[in-house]
Amino acid sequence: QVQLVESGGGLVQPGGSLRLSCAASGFTFATYGMSWVRRAPGKGLEWVSSVSTVGISAFYADSVKGRFTVSRDNAVNTLYLRMNSLKPEDSAVYYCTKYRRPRYMSDTFDVQDYDYWGQGTQVTVSS
Repeated sequence: QVQLVESGGGLVQPGGSLRLSCAASGFTFATYGMSWVRRAPGKGLEWVSSVSTVGISAFYADSVKGRFTVSRDNAVNTLYLRMNSLKPEDSAVYYCTKYRRPRYMSDTFDVQDYDYWGQGTQVTVSS
């Protein structure tokens, strides 16, 4: 079965960095675009970034553009999110998620585009 397992979250000071990982299994990872989505306390889901099947193309939310970098290593079925210059407003649970359709990605967010989600990893930015 499909599994997405995030790791790498934690507590970091403002201005710090973290790298999140998402280990994927149970499907042909290289065939699907992937995304990172976050949920801050008391708020709804916020799309963060999407990456194409081979990692050549990527989209970012305006709130993270220039600070976050999405990447993937299809040899080890892993998605990454490098987060620099972190701000308190980046505090959230971060989820990796798989697009439902193969070889598809978008720069807009529709929860119906996704069929599997990880359990999430908590990122807290605080001094």
